Amino acid sequence: MKIVTIVGARPQFVKAALVSQELKMQGIEELIVHTGQHYDANMSAIFFDQMGIKAPAYNLNIQAKLHGAMTGQMLIETEKVLMHEQPDWVMVYGDTNSTLAGALAARKLNIKIAHVEAGLRNHNFNIPEDVNRVITDRISDLLFCPTTIAIENLRQEGFLNFPIQIVKTDDLMSDTVRFFSKRIEEQPTLVSDAIRSIRQPFILCTVHRQASTTPENLPKIIDALNEIAQEIEIVFPIHPRTLSVMQLHQIQVSKRIHLTDPVGYLDMQYLLKNANYVVTDSGGLQKEAYLHGVYSLILEDYTPWEELITHQVGLTTSLETEALLLNYHYMKQLKGRFDQYLFGHGHARKQIVETFLAQKGH
Repeated sequence: MKIVTIVGARPQFVKAALVSQELKMQGIEELIVHTGQHYDANMSAIFFDQMGIKAPAYNLNIQAKLHGAMTGQMLIETEKVLMHEQPDWVMVYGDTNSTLAGALAARKLNIKIAHVEAGLRNHNFNIPEDVNRVITDRISDLLFCPTTIAIENLRQEGFLNFPIQIVKTDDLMSDTVRFFSKRIEEQPTLVSDAIRSIRQPFILCTVHRQASTTPENLPKIIDALNEIAQEIEIVFPIHPRTLSVMQLHQIQVSKRIHLTDPVGYLDMQYLLKNANYVVTDSGGLQKEAYLHGVYSLILEDYTPWEELITHQVGLTTSLETEALLLNYHYMKQLKGRFDQYLFGHGHARKQIVETFLAQKGH
């Protein structure tokens, strides 16, 4: 069996890393294609060495384009790779343009598709990632769903009527947080000196989504953060898009908000582990906060990780300053527990590979 894995962003690499290790242990050949969608200066040779991640066999270097141009170019170049490699399966992760392009290329060539993190929904086609999720799910052959809500979403959309295999697994993020947190404990120097020097108490904040960083919404978010910072200092690794909007519109930030360059994965895990609270619009970070036992305020009206809300370990908010402040104080009063294993026990990679092994006789 030969699998081509298509990824385009650092979080996808981190998740794919553990699956790659498991595939290798079971004697399954895998090639990784990096589309280049998200340029990340942290993804150097050191990144691959520290994380134990297999380097990509192909780097398509496609970035900094509009959605249509990016997806189209990825489709063209990925098709070339697949025609050359002739894999049995293409595996894609999550909801990026790389995910959709990889799935489309495989479907056009009649190569079987496995989608990891299938069934997740924001139920809003104004969100590009939701479009990517739905289309990728619909054209896939094998859907790995990390939650029961994801499976229920597929059921409501009629997926049980399609010739698609739906498999419930643990969430890969549970695997990665457990695995790499242990590595940090064993080798603390993997975390940078600057990050290790940060002292509690602090809130960890990230803001990067297109909806959050508009000239209308970002000032409202910063106004709320400036007020929160009077109570507790905020560590804010800042996305380039967020920084450019702040500079362009001269948005002033409190001195108690510590803006840092974007941080690497291991540094971020250290910050999550030591934060008092998390304020974020990142789908991954809100889930990682739970896995580290930290309450989160989610800068969106809705999250596909509904379990965080129903179990009272996270709270969504609109981006109006007053609502954000009110919900911040509500969030501090949450009493949810962190021992519910909402995202499994860290066995996702084994469950995924065991499913592939079972396909050999099909």
